[in-house]
Amino acid sequence: MSAPISRRAFLKGGLAAAATAAVAAPAVRVEAAGTGRHLATLIDISKCIGCGACVAACREANAAKFPTPEKPFPRMYPERVQVSDWSERQEVDDRLTPYNWLFIQEVSVEHQDETFELTIPRRCMHCVNPPCVKLCPWGAARQYANGISRIDTDMCLGGSKCQNVCPWDIPQRQTGDGLYRKLLPSLAGNGIMNKCDRCYDAVAKGGAPACIEACPEAVQTIGPREAMIARAQALARATGGYLYGIEENGGTNTIYHSMVPFEAINRAIQAGPGQPHLGPAADRMAAANNIGWAMLVAPLAGAAAAAGRIVKAGRRAAAPADAGKPGSN
Repeated sequence: MSAPISRRAFLKGGLAAAATAAVAAPAVRVEAAGTGRHLATLIDISKCIGCGACVAACREANAAKFPTPEKPFPRMYPERVQVSDWSERQEVDDRLTPYNWLFIQEVSVEHQDETFELTIPRRCMHCVNPPCVKLCPWGAARQYANGISRIDTDMCLGGSKCQNVCPWDIPQRQTGDGLYRKLLPSLAGNGIMNKCDRCYDAVAKGGAPACIEACPEAVQTIGPREAMIARAQALARATGGYLYGIEENGGTNTIYHSMVPFEAINRAIQAGPGQPHLGPAADRMAAANNIGWAMLVAPLAGAAAAAGRIVKAGRRAAAPADAGKPGSN
């Protein structure tokens, strides 16, 4: 068996030149939210060197959004309800956590008598029809017109329905934070769920997600989904490569390109908690029982939304009138 193929060795080959020619058009600048067109990212695994710049940039850009749990945690009933506490392990960066929304998944893959050492940026897939949004019983998740899905941490009770219905188990829970502490902390909820929101606030202003801005190798490209699909397909044709994310779970707004079949990658991945697979993912929103479930939980979502608005209004009413003004203390 030959020696492992490094990313730099691959780029010296003719396939890299063909790939460059196939996608020579400049990256599309991010459109502001509200255009009604989904934005997608194309992630070219063959270009990733695993430097971690994207991970560091994600942490820095989103630090203000991370959980701030209060301790001690309320005792939960029934006792089988598990506490999930990452507040003392915030430095962990080799998996998804409430404090690490993007990580580099390292995998060694055997394919056609060659060994490929791959580094793969992993985060939320931002599904076209996201189960985490549609099936949240509390209405705590939303999808913007540009396709970004986000968990509203002011509304989330940490029940983990979003993680259970996600084909990749992406959302991660932190106990001790969020609305549940102000309601029935021992009986309802268990913190807040956390995941990549694709820097929705920066994108709303026409900016790009921090991970894309920070990457020194231009691994990710972002633009309208139709354009990114066309770009990905052109790249795959030019290189003989493979794509993932166009059809999975009914379609996602994250598309991966690889020179190695994703079936082989998935067999080699050490998938587990916080480390998602890259295997088949059926459309969970297409199932009739999910449609029925969505209809069932809609009243609960409405009630939770109303409760959340009441709590938010109470916070605003309790805040000092001059809070946040220059010179106020």
